[in-house]
Amino acid sequence: MLDLLLWIALFLVGLGGMEVVAWLTHRYVMHGFLWCWHKSHHSERHGAFELNDLFAVVFALPSVVLIYFGLNGYPLLLALGLGIAAYGLVYFMFHDGLVHRRFPVPFDRQRAFWKKRIQAHRLHHAVETREGAVSFGFLLVRPVSKLKQELASRRRR
Repeated sequence: MLDLLLWIALFLVGLGGMEVVAWLTHRYVMHGFLWCWHKSHHSERHGAFELNDLFAVVFALPSVVLIYFGLNGYPLLLALGLGIAAYGLVYFMFHDGLVHRRFPVPFDRQRAFWKKRIQAHRLHHAVETREGAVSFGFLLVRPVSKLKQELASRRRR
């Protein structure tokens, strides 16, 4: 029973920890030295893919490695790897499906939980440059009213 609880806890650490990793990466890597990849996401897409999609491959690598070792002698690593993979799946469904409508998803865009996140992400895309964007998170977002104020303040500067 203790092993199961530890496994579940590690899964949740992988899932929740990715929100922190995603925020930091989005803020300081995507809007930093790898803007050359991410800027494709802040402009009109031509075709099915954009250069920004390479980040999905980069984010999948730790999950694949952890799942591999988890299946080959280190079962607790499987929990972490699956937690990271679960975050990736939710992010993919939300970001690419629900927000950017690259494919249909079985979620109601009008539910308050998703609507708040969609609005926060749209405010992030109100800026098409590397600097000045707001809202770098996904699951944890600040109130939309605060994001609007911050965006307006940055535009005045």
